[in-house]
Amino acid sequence: MDSLDFYNDKKWCAQCANYVPYLMSIEHSYCVECGAEVRLFSKEDWREFAADMASRRPKGAGKPMQGKPVAGEPQKPRTGRESA
Repeated sequence: MDSLDFYNDKKWCAQCANYVPYLMSIEHSYCVECGAEVRLFSKEDWREFAADMASRRPKGAGKPMQGKPVAGEPQKPRTGRESA
């Protein structure tokens, strides 16, 4: 992987259809060549990056299992339907 620094950092400019040096403001970054707003990745590179990240995500992580007690957590008392 290339060693990146401030002077060699580049972002995608859709207008130039290339990775270009950019100027950064508080909210957006702009191409130094044409002045258009730039993005971190092209759409194709973004899809590839997102697919790679999704494949690395652990399976089953993120959602707690419903109805099964978790070790170390206190149990909630179960109450049935109360009738008058």
